[in-house]
Amino acid sequence: MDTHTSSVIFGWDPLWVSSIVFIITYAMVVTEKINRSIIALLGAGLMISLGILNQETAINGIDFNTLGLLTGMMVIVAISRRSGVFQFVAVWSAKKVNASPWGILFMLSLVTALFSALLDNVTTVLLIAPVTLLITGELKVHPYPFLFAEIFASNIGGTATLIGDPPNIMIGSAVNLSFNDFLWNLAPITLLIFPITMLIIYFIWGRHMHAGDEDKQRIMLFNEKQAITDPRLLKQSLLVIFLVTLGFLFAHQLHLEPATIAMMGAALLLLLTSINSGAEEQSEHVHKSFAEVEWITIFFFIGLFIIVHGIEHAGLLDILAKEVLAFTGGDLTLTAMAIIWASAIFSAIVDNIPFVATMIPIIESMSSTFGGQAQLMPLWWSLALGACLGGNGSLVGASANLIVAGFAERAGYRIHFLKFMLMAFPLMLLSILIASIYVYLRYL
Repeated sequence: MDTHTSSVIFGWDPLWVSSIVFIITYAMVVTEKINRSIIALLGAGLMISLGILNQETAINGIDFNTLGLLTGMMVIVAISRRSGVFQFVAVWSAKKVNASPWGILFMLSLVTALFSALLDNVTTVLLIAPVTLLITGELKVHPYPFLFAEIFASNIGGTATLIGDPPNIMIGSAVNLSFNDFLWNLAPITLLIFPITMLIIYFIWGRHMHAGDEDKQRIMLFNEKQAITDPRLLKQSLLVIFLVTLGFLFAHQLHLEPATIAMMGAALLLLLTSINSGAEEQSEHVHKSFAEVEWITIFFFIGLFIIVHGIEHAGLLDILAKEVLAFTGGDLTLTAMAIIWASAIFSAIVDNIPFVATMIPIIESMSSTFGGQAQLMPLWWSLALGACLGGNGSLVGASANLIVAGFAERAGYRIHFLKFMLMAFPLMLLSILIASIYVYLRYL
């Protein structure tokens, strides 16, 4: 616990000041008028300069495990993608289904879900969306259903593992949960939600999709082997991804945090790809790899952690936790259901990352009510499922959704906020209903 007590400017009430800073920051992030990392860093600066936190306390609020894991994985993917492995998988998948539009949609969604579980969903859509636009362009079919399905697949696949979705990284870091814990507890339900979602997408769009024989033939003539531009880099990348995955699986036995494993993996891949080049070439290579990290996301996290730490420090989160418990009467089942549904709906309205950052300390403060940390596990799984799957509810629900929308807009296919939400929100609520039944039957 922090020893620092707030000495707020002009003797104002720290609870009110921190709450106002928090609400204004949230509102600004949702409007998307100014880049969210700028807003988060300004909000964090205000928390310190207004005296709610001092600098040392603010730094204690930053979860470096989450930042390290994200940065490490982003560097690994930035280097790996240069080998062409992701384009190879996409073209290979399209040819496996004889270039039928529905078959391609299903295969690309399946690839998206798998990569989202193994890498992370933000990185995966960065790789899959451009290839999707290329293939749909050649087939002369509208890319919207493909991109819609990939957004859903990325968030469903990301739900399954510790590294798949930023909310899981944050929850895992806060509660000290391993890669295997997520795999064992969340992967089973994603294996049910994914085919149900695909079935609904088939009835909405898939059965009406057609492409001309000539256009299909063009796809079949693609040579996926030509996508691999650097076979040596491919072997190095696959080796490091394999070692990092092993590291995640055995992290508990190795007494290592996920951030350490991801950062070591990134450093090893940088070493392998730099070892035979001169000093100047090495600098250029490292510079290029670091430049591809999503720094906007990283700095958004830093600001956000400090802002949430500010309202926690001022006592707002304790008040909110007591309100939730008063509403549910301290009943574990009711609390879990309230968390999963509230997480889903809020995560659709605002990005799921700030919501989870706010919820983690609220759930932690409930441990005395339910008889210790071990009794809180159903609540943690409810939060993870609600936040990750709830991200599918709207375009601003998850970072991955915004990245896909950005690619579509650059290619001349604007994804409209309301049009997306009218279809996505009910489909998301169905996945939450399935997840709620799962949580009730398995844990409650």
